[in-house]
Amino acid sequence: AYISQASSLPPSASPCNYGTELMAPVLFPVGWGIFGAGRGVDFWRSPLSPNLPVDVRVPSCNLQAVKAYLKSHGIPYSVMIDDVQVLIDKEREAMAASRRLERSSSTFSFSSYHTIEEIYDWIDNFASENSNLVSKIQIGQSYEQRPLLVLKFSTGGSNRSAVWIDTGIHSREWITHATGLWTANQIVSEYGKDPVLTSILDTLDIFLEIVTNPDGFAYTHSEDRMWRKTRSINPGSSCSGVDANRNWDSNFGGTGSSDDACSDDYHGPSPHSEVEVKSIVDFVLGHGNIKAWISIHSFSQLLMFPYGYKLELTPDHQELNDLAREAVKVLTTKYGTDGTSIDWAYDNGIKYSFTFELRDTGEHGFMLPASEIIPTAEETWPALLTIIDHARHHPY
Repeated sequence: AYISQASSLPPSASPCNYGTELMAPVLFPVGWGIFGAGRGVDFWRSPLSPNLPVDVRVPSCNLQAVKAYLKSHGIPYSVMIDDVQVLIDKEREAMAASRRLERSSSTFSFSSYHTIEEIYDWIDNFASENSNLVSKIQIGQSYEQRPLLVLKFSTGGSNRSAVWIDTGIHSREWITHATGLWTANQIVSEYGKDPVLTSILDTLDIFLEIVTNPDGFAYTHSEDRMWRKTRSINPGSSCSGVDANRNWDSNFGGTGSSDDACSDDYHGPSPHSEVEVKSIVDFVLGHGNIKAWISIHSFSQLLMFPYGYKLELTPDHQELNDLAREAVKVLTTKYGTDGTSIDWAYDNGIKYSFTFELRDTGEHGFMLPASEIIPTAEETWPALLTIIDHARHHPY
């Protein structure tokens, strides 16, 4: 069992905050109760369907009770990560070492994780140094008044058809921010060299929001590495934040979200209540010519498309399914959630709407080592190009 030393935790954390990651098949309805809100466990991978495994992080103070419950109900489990705090400590050490190296060499490492301040500084420099292709747009401010920054990649023209890509809407998914940074650099590096990318940018604009949930992301560095939500205050509750990916006006408040403000899946008081979400909605609707939408998450190694909230197939199901298969060569299972960005995007006329779930499948979960940043980004890149190029070739 994992027992954390308080001295190794962030300032506001308690020895019960982190713990052990377990994988177990959930046998509905019996197994669900132990994993409900307020039970002291943290879903890392939610239930897809009966008898398929889920990944949950169990704080040390609840570990024995959870194990006893699973055993008494005949639910097998395995320990995926014995001590999450050990991985957090290693991650911090690696970031500190990388920061020292970057300062001594005046370089930016795409194979390291970075703070929001480091990312924003890089965005400023990147846009300035590549102004012929890149511009920085501020689409709003977060709840805590941080700028919501979007990189625009364009070869010119006004209101051209465009692609939207976002990373980091769930703040603890650090691999997504890192993939966004690598992808931005790859777009500039490969323009004029890669014929597919060059043809794309000669026709379409690309908008990329790397830190979609800046307040939550900053909080994962300063207070709680496992924080997922925004940082808005919920009136009448001692619990802060909203799951920004459950805050969209697409079957809001349904399956896969919670009305409990203390839940990591809390959908918020109303659709688009979170300024981080509303800013994207206003920007995309104001643009009016977004043709593809790609939201990048972790983990599970899936590629998903609408609908997530109902079994009914979209009118474009066959095309989206074929495109997904082409992008990843095999379409893995998808899970159901309501109020998510890709369902909202599709319902608002953006046909090519996809969610990537990056590495891994549970061995490290949200604590993916920095050594896997480049391989993850590199394997995602051709799939991104496949979807965007399809959108380019199939105007609507």
